[in-house]
Amino acid sequence: MPVPPPARPVFRFAPSPNGLLHLGHALSAIINHDRAAAAGGRFLIRIEDIDRTRCRPEFETAIFEDLAWLGLSWERPVRRQSDHLDLYGAALQRLRDLGLVYPSVMTRGEIKAAVAVYEAGGQAWPRDPDGTALYPGHERDLSASRQEALAMSGRAHAWRLDVAKAVSLFAGPITWRETGAGPAGETGLIAADPAAWGDVVLSRSDAPSSYHLSVVVDDALQGITHVVRGRDLYHATSVHRLLQRLLDLPEPVYHHHRLILGPDGRKLSKSNGDTGIAAFRAAGRSPAELRAMIGVQ
Repeated sequence: MPVPPPARPVFRFAPSPNGLLHLGHALSAIINHDRAAAAGGRFLIRIEDIDRTRCRPEFETAIFEDLAWLGLSWERPVRRQSDHLDLYGAALQRLRDLGLVYPSVMTRGEIKAAVAVYEAGGQAWPRDPDGTALYPGHERDLSASRQEALAMSGRAHAWRLDVAKAVSLFAGPITWRETGAGPAGETGLIAADPAAWGDVVLSRSDAPSSYHLSVVVDDALQGITHVVRGRDLYHATSVHRLLQRLLDLPEPVYHHHRLILGPDGRKLSKSNGDTGIAAFRAAGRSPAELRAMIGVQ
């Protein structure tokens, strides 16, 4: 899937319309917009709306209203992931053809039970950087015919990447260029560690593509040269770099910026009802005041 290099730097802000934007989103959008302007580059908005059960048109409308109120401008038309499901399917099929994915049918409850039995013996089950237990991978070693039969059985399943097998295809280390900083201040040339995530989900019966798969496909097809996002996604870059190598996609420069934390010390969240940009605007505050609040000029 070769993509010609863009003539100018390209930045993007890619929200999901499953809630109102909060101050953390404002920080990321402003940083991307301002960096694009300073570099004489392009600034794009991408709507990540694959999850049709949570994404709603009114939230998409609110996103555009909030960003316009902040004084940001972006190119049209806006890319919506829901319009490009065939592209993610093609990328998944390419990985299937390479023998790098397998169908997994264990439910969350079954995974939790397996982990509990294992840890009852006094050993800790491995977990990913977000603290989630790694998938046991029971289906990974089934024959190709048994995996196909499992996928065609009608059981709800996910397609998972056999990360160890995928990593083994490359002789040298997988790296990325970081111009921001990781949780421990990591910057410069970073060694990726996709194995830390175990066999990540690429697609599910109820969702045609995962965040990991769709984001690398979209970034490549939109010619994104600079991925600027919150530090909470720093470790996920390891998975994204592996997928880019597997799919022959270009490597952007990554910049992970600081997070805005709530009073409880946690990052802001839509699901927690943290203060949104719209509420800030409704209170009569100005975009300049919001910029000052989040520490950008």
